[in-house]
Amino acid sequence: MRAPNFWHRGGLLPLLLSPAGAIWRKRAAARFANVSPSKVHAPVICIGNVVAGGAGKTPVALAVNEALTRHGVAGHFLSRGYGGTERGPLQVDPDLHSAADVGDEPLLLAQHAPTWIARDRVAGAQAAVAAGAQAIVMDDGFQNPSLFKDISILVTDGGYGFGNGYVMPAGPLREDLDAAVDRADAIAIIGTDDAGVEKHLGGRQSVIAARFVPVIEDDDLSGRPVVAFAGIGRPEKFFETLSGMGCPLVATRSFADHHVYSADEVMRLIDTAAAAGAVAVTTEKDATRLPDAARDMVRTLRVTLEWRDSDALDTVLAPALQAKA
Repeated sequence: MRAPNFWHRGGLLPLLLSPAGAIWRKRAAARFANVSPSKVHAPVICIGNVVAGGAGKTPVALAVNEALTRHGVAGHFLSRGYGGTERGPLQVDPDLHSAADVGDEPLLLAQHAPTWIARDRVAGAQAAVAAGAQAIVMDDGFQNPSLFKDISILVTDGGYGFGNGYVMPAGPLREDLDAAVDRADAIAIIGTDDAGVEKHLGGRQSVIAARFVPVIEDDDLSGRPVVAFAGIGRPEKFFETLSGMGCPLVATRSFADHHVYSADEVMRLIDTAAAAGAVAVTTEKDATRLPDAARDMVRTLRVTLEWRDSDALDTVLAPALQAKA
């Protein structure tokens, strides 16, 4: 689904929906009040957000795993497997599984480290530990109280922030904002903080900040005209990254998050690019949902995170690293 426009602003409609939001808020709080989280024999690092839709969780999860690897810690990813039919616990195999089986994000994560999907997060974590995980990087699940989190990083898009500040359906918040911030160990702000997230927090929480940059191998796209398309939480972030690389945007097309592409949709985009002497380009996550026949005709832009303070992430992860030692 796409986030409604009114989720980013105030007005009459959010006010009218705020009683329903109050019910949602109470239900979210009750989940944590009524569950005693289970611990596993490895530190669990949760990468979550408080806003429905994309904020950059998966790139942060990848950055966390890279940091663990630098310190000699064998990290495994754990995901619910949103959009897939498998319930797990199941270790993802990119050669055997498709996005329809396990979801798009787990397929992307599995290219970097062992990845598990499980609707039952505790069972998934236990399976990962049994397979040799020294730390578990949990992609999403911040609102799931079943598994004890040793470290929680709340990811926020700097351009969108917390939207209009209302809880769903009146706004984009999955739960009460103050409760979420209090439960987090750090807030990761991705991109320029145009929404004033850091100011809103008022020093209540540790903040780490980063921006998307292309991986070195994909920098050859810089300056080339592109037809860009994406079905992620905020496609605008992807288009902004391309603009920042000096790519003229011949055309852009936004799809709903986790959109499954048809061959006709992709071929129309490829034809548009060919007619303009441009390159059809999409995100790594979108590439997992392209039809096989069209995959080689679309360029994938891989991005990584460049942290404002190169040591900030290691500081947040220090308790997990010490636990492993």
